[in-house]
Amino acid sequence: MQQKPARIRILDAAHELMLTVGLARTTTKEIARAAGCSEAALYKYFASKEELFIRVLQERLPRLGPLLDRLTAEPEQRTVEENLTEIVRQAALFYEQSFPIAASLYAETQLKRRHEESMRKMGVGPHMPIQGLDAYLRAEQRAGRIHPDADTFAAASLLLGACAQRAFAYDATEEGAPPPLDTFAPALARTLLRGVSVADGPR
Repeated sequence: MQQKPARIRILDAAHELMLTVGLARTTTKEIARAAGCSEAALYKYFASKEELFIRVLQERLPRLGPLLDRLTAEPEQRTVEENLTEIVRQAALFYEQSFPIAASLYAETQLKRRHEESMRKMGVGPHMPIQGLDAYLRAEQRAGRIHPDADTFAAASLLLGACAQRAFAYDATEEGAPPPLDTFAPALARTLLRGVSVADGPR
């Protein structure tokens, strides 16, 4: 069987190690070894471990950004409730899968600063989904499907905050698991929509 290209093998190895060992303890040397290549070969594709982390988030986890861009460009293809439900699903899956990788950042101040600096240089970061969802909700405002006085940034923060909380807030409950996506996504979408929609307007 033909071997995967080196870049793909490196991303696969980085994703696996970041999940199992943790971001703080994963080194480029270990990633290269797991990918079956030299560390020098790794640096041909990725400038640093920080860049690798960002590429893992962008290429190996559910992609929220393209969904928000598409809905912002064409908000009226489906109802607002349907759009928000899809956004909740993608966001909840993204946070669920990224939290175990990124959690160790908050235990090491220097590591966190390096990653934040890398994200600033690459024009990415955890604020981007909020901005993207805010842009989508403003597009719905212009289409007359969201109340003109609704605070779209606050609404975006509330929705994505709930999705992020779902990733870690339920481990100590009796169930030991987050609410199922099939019920969580439509319930959250409906609840948010009640606060921002135009009364008696299309949803």
